[in-house]
Amino acid sequence: MNDTAVHLIWGAGSLALVVSALVARQLPMKDWVRMALAWVAIFGLVFLVIRTWQAVT
Repeated sequence: MNDTAVHLIWGAGSLALVVSALVARQLPMKDWVRMALAWVAIFGLVFLVIRTWQAVT
């Protein structure tokens, strides 16, 4: 098994844990979407900060 396959399996397992935790909480779909957008915004901001820092240095 190569590294890509291992990373893919690890990522799928991590995503399954997150989704199962959300399903167990039985949240309405509106809250799911809001939390997903919040996480996308957080990761996007971190990506932009790191990318800007790399460009400056």
